[in-house]
Amino acid sequence: MNDSSAAPPLIRLRGISKRYGSGATEVMALDHIDLDVQAGEFVAIMGPSGSGKSTAMNIIGSLDTPSDGQYLFQGVPVEGLTRDQRALLRRRYLGFVFQGFNLLARTSAQENVELPLLYRGEGAARRRQLAAEALAAVGLQGRERNTPAELSGGQQQRVAIARALVSQPAVLLADEPTGNLDSQRSREILELLRRLNEERGITILMITHEPDMAAYAQRLVRFVDGKIASDQPNTQPVALPPLAEKA
Repeated sequence: MNDSSAAPPLIRLRGISKRYGSGATEVMALDHIDLDVQAGEFVAIMGPSGSGKSTAMNIIGSLDTPSDGQYLFQGVPVEGLTRDQRALLRRRYLGFVFQGFNLLARTSAQENVELPLLYRGEGAARRRQLAAEALAAVGLQGRERNTPAELSGGQQQRVAIARALVSQPAVLLADEPTGNLDSQRSREILELLRRLNEERGITILMITHEPDMAAYAQRLVRFVDGKIASDQPNTQPVALPPLAEKA
């Protein structure tokens, strides 16, 4: 196993703060947090509502900017990038999976997955090829033509994961990815994320408030009141079932 601790972090936050409002109405959503994430890690970010975990994820995903501090992605200061450069960072290096799936209702699974490639200007044949490969990677061969209404909740989330994977991101940011699923579908999605992390080396940061879901991650980071209250390895991650046992 490689000693990833010797490598510079893929993501580095130093003294990151985020304030909303001013004066008596000011809210400190993040309060001078430091966080390093190495390439290939699977990190669960936990904490109660209002703890700052979603704000931290939005900053890492370049969907928001900090009030203070420094964010380095592959050694590049993100806060110094222009809006267009941050958009390019998201498009080329980051994939997003949300609780609500966010699929286009009247559009096939194939077309939903092709959407990020369309924004990148890929040709039609290349889009079809990459989307088909991404859907196969999440176990949805043969479902390419189905619309979201023709898929179960778990299958819809697999389409959303395929859409996030199709641009081959370095980091997958998953915000409560099992929040709208029952326990069985939730386990299936977490097993899928773990396999993508272990087999493809994709760095995964996942927000969850459920300890059972966080147990699939390698590392547990807990936020409280805008600060990191704890950051520790998961010494007993959930064991994945052998692939031969899965239908």
